[in-house]
Amino acid sequence: MNKFLNGLTQEKIVFLLFVIILVVFSLTLPGFFNAGNLVLLLQGISVLGILGVGLCVVVIGRGIDLSMAATMALSVAWALQLNINGMDLYLALAIGLGAAMLVGLINGVLIAYAEIPPLFATLATGACVYGFGRLVLIHTDLVYVTPSVGNLRFLGQGRILTIPMPVIVFAVIAIIVGLILRYTKFGRFTYAVGDNQETARVTGVSVRHVVLGQYILASSVAFIAGITQAMAVSSMNTRISDSLLIYEVILVVVLGGVGLSGGRGGVRNVIVGTLLIGTFLNGMTIMDVQYTTQNAIKAVILLVAIIADTMVNPRDEQTSQHGDI
Repeated sequence: MNKFLNGLTQEKIVFLLFVIILVVFSLTLPGFFNAGNLVLLLQGISVLGILGVGLCVVVIGRGIDLSMAATMALSVAWALQLNINGMDLYLALAIGLGAAMLVGLINGVLIAYAEIPPLFATLATGACVYGFGRLVLIHTDLVYVTPSVGNLRFLGQGRILTIPMPVIVFAVIAIIVGLILRYTKFGRFTYAVGDNQETARVTGVSVRHVVLGQYILASSVAFIAGITQAMAVSSMNTRISDSLLIYEVILVVVLGGVGLSGGRGGVRNVIVGTLLIGTFLNGMTIMDVQYTTQNAIKAVILLVAIIADTMVNPRDEQTSQHGDI
């Protein structure tokens, strides 16, 4: 028994909770455990999971990115608006992706070179992106997808062997980022920087370049999540920036076991966290739990997850000096 308990990790506990909740909901909620609902469940959490994969890279590197929701919404909305105004679709998408990467670059410069704590730097850039985008680039809350996008709609509404494309996009992004973290120098350096930045610097790691890469990668993933979302619902709502989406992303990352103290966790943790939260929210929706009540429950779960993370991965003096959560 002791050996079993010692072998438990946060990831395994979360996965066990996911299985328990899945069984309980399947036995108690009519219509929960059928193919149609399970497919909708996976499709509904795909964008959340994609964003979680992007954020996990930053958190592993001992950072945080609160600008991802604004980056996702405004970069994609601007690309769609350019296309509506007559610009070639793929040129518009390239400009949107470039804008997202620019936000990531700005975040990285502020954090790596200006040494502004990630929490405050990304909170400020997120507000600037939303304010500038709505003031100068986009003047409506909703930017609709036009017929000119053609086959790109398949990215959000298509299926391969009955599997919705958003689920496949989530899987592909998870595999790519997982391989990057595990098999590339950038991935190994990300863990090294997150574990101990000063030691990484002494051993020859270009810490600032690694930090820049982390935030650019996170913003690029946010753009992909946004395109997937827009194609699925045929529009991009810029008010997502003001929603609780970014806190849901943090929730699945931390709950899954990616340590806020840096250097721990990976894509697999994000997947189990996303499955647990997605199943829980789907069950509450079937039970007709009010949206505000769901938000309150998610807030409590996030608080418990952060407390648990602090106990499992205690902050050290260096973490505090860098201003991480």
